[in-house]
Amino acid sequence: MSTYQARFRIWRGDTGGGELTDYTVEVHDGEVVLDIVHRLQATQAPDLAVRWNCKAGKCGSCSAEVNGRPRLMCMTRMSVFAPDEVVTITPMRAFPVVRDLVTDVSFNYAKAREIPAFVPPAGLGPGEYRMRQEDVDRSQEFRKCIECFLCQDTCHVVRDHEENKEAFAGPRFLMRVAELDMHPLDAAEEAGLDRRRTAQEEHGLGYCNITKCCTEVCPESIRITDNALIPLKERVVDRKYDPLVWLGKTIRRRKT
Repeated sequence: MSTYQARFRIWRGDTGGGELTDYTVEVHDGEVVLDIVHRLQATQAPDLAVRWNCKAGKCGSCSAEVNGRPRLMCMTRMSVFAPDEVVTITPMRAFPVVRDLVTDVSFNYAKAREIPAFVPPAGLGPGEYRMRQEDVDRSQEFRKCIECFLCQDTCHVVRDHEENKEAFAGPRFLMRVAELDMHPLDAAEEAGLDRRRTAQEEHGLGYCNITKCCTEVCPESIRITDNALIPLKERVVDRKYDPLVWLGKTIRRRKT
């Protein structure tokens, strides 16, 4: 097994501030960035704070920015960097720092609680739902999300404008709205909940300008922009401006 000495720069600090600290650490074939962080903890920086859990790309815990790009450290192989390249690791920029590479991502949990849950169809109990696979293919894609929040971190609406956070749910949770709106059994409308209106007026869909940066960093390769955000925008526009949709809604109201 070949080894080499790699140069790392890791952000060290807390809510009061911090700085990049240089380290030289041994790297072995086949290792990922998280392996190196663990080696640093074991040999040089036992107080280095880092969040991780599964080390298999499924828990979303070890999100950070590696050479400026939001990544999962456990899925970023050292082989993508040249042996003489300095690897810089910093915490996710969109969220407040707790310590070192750990950030406070509670913003995301607050936004999750704002999204109304699935509304089951009336008259059907658990186990009685029936739908075809083709009806759920798209929304099923969104269920692959591991909530690493890399899409939230890279979204410039959240990342560069702190004042937007109150009015903007971010791509992860707008994708959740799209998933529910596309679900063939969701009975939100029958219950008086207009998911498309709330997406625009309460969750900030209009802030998204579909740059696809969220899609580019998704470790599950979910096509967030193409399959969730753009279709949701189209549904909102159809509901609000399409004269045929307006006419159909008017006729239905008159019938009732």
